[in-house]
Amino acid sequence: MSYGDKFAGSLRPLPGPSPRYDRTKMTRTRSLATGFLSLSAAAVLALTSAGGATAAPAKDKANPSVTSTVVDAAGVADYWTADRMQSAIPGDVLAGKALERGNRSNAGLVEKGKKSEVKATKGKPTIAQSEAPVKHIGKVFFTLAGSNYVCSGNAVTSANESTVSTAGHCLNEGPGAFATNFAFVPAYENGAEPYGKWTAKSLHAPTQWSANGDMAYDTGFAVMNTLNGQTLTDVVGGSGVAFNEARGLTYKSFGYPAASPFNGQTLKSCTGTATNDPNNPQFETQGIPCDMTGGSSGGPWFIGTSSAGVQNSVNSYGYNRSAVMYGPYWGSVIQQTYASAAAS
Repeated sequence: MSYGDKFAGSLRPLPGPSPRYDRTKMTRTRSLATGFLSLSAAAVLALTSAGGATAAPAKDKANPSVTSTVVDAAGVADYWTADRMQSAIPGDVLAGKALERGNRSNAGLVEKGKKSEVKATKGKPTIAQSEAPVKHIGKVFFTLAGSNYVCSGNAVTSANESTVSTAGHCLNEGPGAFATNFAFVPAYENGAEPYGKWTAKSLHAPTQWSANGDMAYDTGFAVMNTLNGQTLTDVVGGSGVAFNEARGLTYKSFGYPAASPFNGQTLKSCTGTATNDPNNPQFETQGIPCDMTGGSSGGPWFIGTSSAGVQNSVNSYGYNRSAVMYGPYWGSVIQQTYASAAAS
């Protein structure tokens, strides 16, 4: 049986919350694709009325391990002017804030015997490689707690043809509020928006992230509105997704690092074999060699060595003085979060 035949089946509905690791079952969707963390000196912008209201977050009745909210898209596309996009703060700083609010404190983040915040790696920019734009990978813009932020994201295959993956901290404070003014700009490059700005209609996160800021679940999914009468993946395509995979696979990750020495204007990538986080094994995350900085949060990890692979994680966090990017293990809870978004 070929690799493609083995994993071409669609996702089966899950009966309820499952353990984070369920290696007896591997699930993928077919790929339709073709072809940290330090805060930069960006201005904090005042909010306008655009997209300022969200419905009260609610647990998914079918999947109680998922929390979601409906967001107001009115005026969001106009809100994200070129100046606002350029001045948006790299969203990775929110990962550290989530740790401070949640059950896992910064005291647990220890590297080589020293206290260390989750923030940008300081390695020389020799690992991340420049890439041509990929249609389904783009930049994510959003507002949280009165500030505008930028992350990365990826369009994935789904029943609604409108689902984008990103980091949990790029759409929910963890624990705390969901974002407003959420927009996805696929194939962004040097200010160009070849496929337009897509606004969100709902945001979905694991309850372990939205309630506790648990780094093990730092993934979220946004469902986008149609644009000019078309759905997102009809226009840009989408990546298949995989859950409950073996550990230690080879990945290629993508993102738009915006903190120095990068400027967030072009797509970058890193490739490597995943290894467990030795500093905080309780996160059960994996890392690959990568010196991408803030703004790359939420960018996709593909199994293999190209953007045509299936997605199996996102850029989540890194440690000071260590050129390694870590991503959450995509187990059954994150699978349920994807299923909730894809069916909405």
